[in-house]
Amino acid sequence: MSRSQRIAPMDQGAEQDRKHMRKALQLAVKGSGLTSPNPLVGSVVVHRNAVVGRGFHERVGGPHGEINALRDAGPEAAGSTLYVTLEPCNHFGRPPPCTQAILEAGVSRVVIGMMDPNPKVEGGGASFLEQQGISVTRHVLEEECRQQNQAFIKHTITGIPHVTLKAASTLDGRIATRTGDSRWITNEESRGFVHKLRADLDAILVGIGTVLADDPRLTARLSPAVPVRQPVRVVVDSLLKIPFQSQLIQTARDVPVWIACGEEAPGDREKQLIDSGARVVRLPLQNSRVSLKALVEELGKQSVTSVLVEGGSQILGAFIEEGLADVFHFFFAPKILCDHEGIPMIRGKSREKMAEAIPAHGMQVHCFGEDVMLSGRFQEKPY
Repeated sequence: MSRSQRIAPMDQGAEQDRKHMRKALQLAVKGSGLTSPNPLVGSVVVHRNAVVGRGFHERVGGPHGEINALRDAGPEAAGSTLYVTLEPCNHFGRPPPCTQAILEAGVSRVVIGMMDPNPKVEGGGASFLEQQGISVTRHVLEEECRQQNQAFIKHTITGIPHVTLKAASTLDGRIATRTGDSRWITNEESRGFVHKLRADLDAILVGIGTVLADDPRLTARLSPAVPVRQPVRVVVDSLLKIPFQSQLIQTARDVPVWIACGEEAPGDREKQLIDSGARVVRLPLQNSRVSLKALVEELGKQSVTSVLVEGGSQILGAFIEEGLADVFHFFFAPKILCDHEGIPMIRGKSREKMAEAIPAHGMQVHCFGEDVMLSGRFQEKPY
């Protein structure tokens, strides 16, 4: 007996739904880094068991994934099943509602991966379609669909961005030598992954110590053939110590640079930085440092849905201690410094008992050559 004969008809249908939703998820990824603050959305149109249309949300302000898939399908959309990773919108935004386009195309059935996370509109699109006589199936590969849009979900629910921590360390936990030298800890393959990560997220954040030590550009450097929307570069700099000759300020007119400082930072330096093309954001201080809680709230108000925190060790530790970090990617290179004066990966408050340690969840391991990347999250469950 073949496998298809062993599966009940209902199970066959469910498996087909999962199969086509996986295709939609693969399409959605193509919009990574280009759609924020909107979500990633992929869609396929299936007619008589054949895929006749494919589409994804390509860029912010552009047509949604369903629209592109329906356009690709053309007349064959009539009587078809449309698969989409996110519930079709039923409200007017930049484009008209996707539910209207689905009706006009003559789609017979819609299969949805995840519902809209906005509690004000959740279920509205699906219910509207059902009221118009279209069959709707919900929650197909929902976990995978939600995982793909963690930043969109968190920002929609909380108003603040999804925060990813990244650090590169020797095997004995040092991100730099006692002199501050850190180039390069990891190999080229690992650094390539980080550049892709930068391109996928809305902003990169570092402390002034990292700027003074490394003079980084903090840009996403990928193949010229890959479309990249450069992330906003954010520096936490309470007293506006950032040098005017730093690479960040010298390129501020080309790629945005936001500097978060305290209310007492020098006004003359603020004016010079603004004249150089940077944006200065004054925020309240907490323990003589810029309040990170106030900073992420301000970033959220500016439609920043995702932030990559790249260091240094005090900034990383502060995000963890204050419960502001969501996930992490920690790289370990096959190198040992044996130097207790080297800079540790993370600095925070001292703990006397192992039971006081901050737990990590959902651990995954990936190798880039001989480098090892450990990834996980700080919450027990993702959004």
